[in-house]
Amino acid sequence: MRKRRILGLLAVAVAGVIAAGLLLPERPQPGSAQPAKTEARGPSSDGRFAALPSRDALGKPRGELFGFRSWTASRPLVQAAPVAALAAVPPPMPYRIVGQVVHDGTARVVLARDDRVLTVREGEMLDDDYRVESIKADGVTLVYLPLGVREELAVTAAMKLDTPTAATAGAAPAPARTPEPSSAAGASRAAQLRWEGPERVQAGSNFNVALKLTSDQPVRASPLQLSFDAKLLEAVAVRPGGSFSDGSFSYRVNPGGSIFVGASGTGRVAADAEFLIVTFRPIRSGDAELKLSSLVLQGAAGGAIAHEPPAAFRTAITQ
Repeated sequence: MRKRRILGLLAVAVAGVIAAGLLLPERPQPGSAQPAKTEARGPSSDGRFAALPSRDALGKPRGELFGFRSWTASRPLVQAAPVAALAAVPPPMPYRIVGQVVHDGTARVVLARDDRVLTVREGEMLDDDYRVESIKADGVTLVYLPLGVREELAVTAAMKLDTPTAATAGAAPAPARTPEPSSAAGASRAAQLRWEGPERVQAGSNFNVALKLTSDQPVRASPLQLSFDAKLLEAVAVRPGGSFSDGSFSYRVNPGGSIFVGASGTGRVAADAEFLIVTFRPIRSGDAELKLSSLVLQGAAGGAIAHEPPAAFRTAITQ
């Protein structure tokens, strides 16, 4: 009986050892490779994780974790087609020819822009945008400086220029245009001009001075220049008389005491008709003078009409 009990205890001990060997994990032997962590769990694993699918281990990072990365999709560079540059065009021509005047013995072309009258010569600048390149009998060439474009101003028959403004050194002057024949048979009389205004005026009170014309030939255009003492008189306004009431009229008053006028009309015979009227304001007492420093009368066919220069107009300014 005792022997049988000892054998039973030994069997239980052996069974316990065997069970412990089955339950305890196997220790890796030295030099042997450690099993990968990605192996599937054995049947002896906890039941809660036995049903989970196996996953691969995280690999090595492919780049810097916080490095810069552009999310813009790369596209092949496409060469942009060249765009044809639009040809620059100068603005509409603001000037027109109204004739010519003689200043200090030199003929100059008269241009009008809006309500201004400009007397110019070759090489002169106009409002910082244009330069007068050349002046010829059939027209004037202006250069639009921002683009370097040349533009021609043609001269109509009524505004035909007599001579270029700037004569070449050593060259003979161009002959003056022959005056047009008088409409009266066998008669050729020069046009007459005269001033009409008050002999005495009071300082501070405006007054008018009229330039009157008598001509048996139709006068179609006439650029002219007036001169006055700017210390005694102030030009307030200039307006056309009956001779150019149906045409164009423009003028410019210079601070130094001169007035440039450009006038044109349909052309009519004048008999003591008002050519133009100037309104002055007397500044202080003294003897004021107004004179016609240059004048060109142009007939219906574009020829020059001979004229006799009028005497200067004089008036006494009192306080």
